[in-house]
Amino acid sequence: PAFTGAGFAAEPGTWSPTGSMSQIRWFHTATLLTNGTVLVAGGDVDCCNTATASAELYNPATHTWSPTGSMNGVRSSHTATLLPDGKVLVTGGVGANRESLTTAEIYDPGTGTWAGTGSLHAARFAHTATLLAHGRVLVAGGYDSATSTAIRSAELYSEHTGRWTTVGSMTDGRSSHTALLLHNGLVLVAGGYTDIGNTDLATTELFSPTTRTWSPGATMRTPRRQQLSVGLPGGGVLLAGGGGFVTPYRISAERYKPGTNTLVWAPRMTTARASLAGVLLDDGTVLAVGGTNTGFESLASAERYDPATHTWTATGSMATARQGHTATLLPDGTVLVAGGAGSGSVFGSAELYQP
Repeated sequence: PAFTGAGFAAEPGTWSPTGSMSQIRWFHTATLLTNGTVLVAGGDVDCCNTATASAELYNPATHTWSPTGSMNGVRSSHTATLLPDGKVLVTGGVGANRESLTTAEIYDPGTGTWAGTGSLHAARFAHTATLLAHGRVLVAGGYDSATSTAIRSAELYSEHTGRWTTVGSMTDGRSSHTALLLHNGLVLVAGGYTDIGNTDLATTELFSPTTRTWSPGATMRTPRRQQLSVGLPGGGVLLAGGGGFVTPYRISAERYKPGTNTLVWAPRMTTARASLAGVLLDDGTVLAVGGTNTGFESLASAERYDPATHTWTATGSMATARQGHTATLLPDGTVLVAGGAGSGSVFGSAELYQP
């Protein structure tokens, strides 16, 4: 049954159940809409074999879930971007036959419906999508299942025309990387893995929306994939955790300094983790939650990084260990974690973190 929210209260640093989605899912997306609700869309409903088109909404005021219109096609490992007009752009992902997708569609919160928009030039999943100025969205990298290659190409979506334009390609093909818009207007793309021996990358690259070209960024101190990437107060970026497959799971963290295009070590986390989720909290600290480590075991633990003191501190653990989940900062400062998988099961449950 859904949590009603009546008399809802929680001690700082603790988790509380907040109802379950109607659909179990992982590798889905979660997007905070302008009306304060959270749109959850797509994902896999089992161990990476069956994607769903379903979508649902979380209402923080009532702590309940409700269905909304389904996407036009099933997809997992896609991206979702809130556009300036309040609609949501979903791109790429994995389809019904585990093929990489070129399709994109738009969710309209006013009608609760989806409509197709221009298709990507390259089929891709496990890519990134970054909102730029003037309603443009940069999609970069990803993986093409048809050719078994990590992708170098990038393209720009225009909210105004609904069309995609190819731009300069990255130096490295990369998948399961991160991308973040910096205060200086550039986009930092970091890590991921290539198809050459399934190698994890330590390289970063910078995209200029003005010239539509890429330039080398600083090299990370260690290769990372599926790491946490969060913008910090003051303009820096925290890169933490990651790894897996051919490299160990990472407990290390580092900070990117845009002013000097350099990376420096940050304190180590309390727990090594990849496929984690995290957000910048209202007090300027970073919450890192869940993920997986040695043995592909899902984690319930969470920790917080304080940029002012350069320290990590363990905080309350979730009731359920999860990887492939989402974490969304809500308007009241709490964090919604939804879905994920662990111990051979995929979850529909959700929990709220009270900082």
